[in-house]
Amino acid sequence: MSQRQPRSFDWVLFDADETLFHFDAFAGLKRLFARFEVDFDTAHYEEYQQLNKPLWLAYQDGRISAKTLQEQRFTLWGERLGVAPGELNSGFLQAMADICAPLPQVPELLESLKGRYRLGIITNGFTELQRIRLERTGFAEHFELLVISEEVGLAKPDKAIFDHALDAMGNPARERVLMVGDTLSSDIQGGLNAGLHTCWYNPGAKTNDSGIAPHFEVRCYAELQAFLAS
Repeated sequence: MSQRQPRSFDWVLFDADETLFHFDAFAGLKRLFARFEVDFDTAHYEEYQQLNKPLWLAYQDGRISAKTLQEQRFTLWGERLGVAPGELNSGFLQAMADICAPLPQVPELLESLKGRYRLGIITNGFTELQRIRLERTGFAEHFELLVISEEVGLAKPDKAIFDHALDAMGNPARERVLMVGDTLSSDIQGGLNAGLHTCWYNPGAKTNDSGIAPHFEVRCYAELQAFLAS
């Protein structure tokens, strides 16, 4: 585990997608479009991502709403199939909930933190997926706080979504809150913007050439579990 100076924490906040849960969008889209007898392949997926990725950036920058993102990413497929984009989006989120799975070591990590830290989630994901997934995995009982960007009209890395979360947490000392996430540009930059300590979950050992400097970095949750137990 690479780190700066270790600190003591009262709260540990997590991102959701690819931090707590595996998020296989391609598998979810294949499952969705199979209902319409479409053999969704990698070329289709690349086409989808050409729309989806810029929309996510616009959403994180506060330039479009969650509703706009969810509908516009399915505009082309809606036209092809004669189906409302919102209906396709809902079907996709349902498919993702059906195939959801925790990432390795997450159940063990959460169990080890029970009663020792107060836990929360701040996610840019959408309500229709996030809440049902937490219930199905049994993880909901571990978290006192669930902040979903769609519900509050703010998205990471905006400091305001963290301020909203901290208000709901009773405004603990920010230096005693640790934000854990897989995405430097939203999770880590957002945590830094809010004055929190940050931990980059980097299981793929990606090179960080972003200029964003997390306080800590882990390659697996056994490392984080050991660190928080010390």
